[in-house]
Amino acid sequence: MTEQTAYIGGMTWGWTGVRGTWTGAQADRSMELMTERLSVNWTAIAFGALQDHAQATEIKFREEPTVTDEEVRSAIRKAKELKLNVCLKPVVNCANGTWRAHINFFDADVPCEPKWSDWFASYTAFILHYARMAEETGCEMFCVGCEMVQTDRREKEWRQLIEDVRKVYSGIVTYNCDKYQEDQVKWWDAVDVISSSGYYPIDAWEAQLNRIEKVVAKHNKPFFFMEAGCPSREGSQHLPNDWGLPGAPSEKVQRQFYEAMFASCDKRDWVGGFMLWDWPARLYEESEAAANDDYCMYGKQAEQTVRDYYSRKIHVKETSAK
Repeated sequence: MTEQTAYIGGMTWGWTGVRGTWTGAQADRSMELMTERLSVNWTAIAFGALQDHAQATEIKFREEPTVTDEEVRSAIRKAKELKLNVCLKPVVNCANGTWRAHINFFDADVPCEPKWSDWFASYTAFILHYARMAEETGCEMFCVGCEMVQTDRREKEWRQLIEDVRKVYSGIVTYNCDKYQEDQVKWWDAVDVISSSGYYPIDAWEAQLNRIEKVVAKHNKPFFFMEAGCPSREGSQHLPNDWGLPGAPSEKVQRQFYEAMFASCDKRDWVGGFMLWDWPARLYEESEAAANDDYCMYGKQAEQTVRDYYSRKIHVKETSAK
């Protein structure tokens, strides 16, 4: 990374990338508010494409509901207008609701059964399509995958994919592993930056950072949290990755989670930042913030927590770089 972008004070924008929602006044205002309210210097422009189920081998990224190419380009242009560094993050989801971490096939090919080779061929076409777009639009970073736990063991295929990406994209390449998986990926040497999803319980950050630190030291790569966050909901501080957890709305819970996460990470100079989760293209009304129990912190107590932290961290990095 360059000195100017050494600290990633970022927010994920636009998830899940529903066609028809990424252009127009509402989408533009959403990204403007994200930039103003959080003092971000990066954004991950993230969207999903669907395969039918966890054993399907075709990723239908050109079809609805995935955002169109023009919508993706428009979002990147808007981020550039706001002077943000951009990580383009295409993600595969299952149309039947199965989490992408469960996409899986037999390790040895069996006739008449779906195969890894077929899935990776489709996934490679999907990823290379957006890697080319990332190059054409000047995105500073490209994420080749997100939380693909069962695929992580397919080292040969991932290395080939990353090699193919580098033929069409010249920026920073990362892979977003899932929580608790940082020490399971065997091909970190193939990417430029290690990143993971930091959905750790509020009282577990020190222990998890101790574990992750060993991975970062072993591979001698920059590291940041490509995802991290907590719903503004009672109980979510103990299980921040469960977006459906029952509980009453609570801005306090979300704020306390961020305070704890930032305090723990602040002690570790190898934590290069965050791409927090998440800021939608269609925001709720600010007057509804107290009743909203999702991850977005627009109009909530955690908004100021993030803004203050990012303002300090980015300023410190910029000052030390001079």
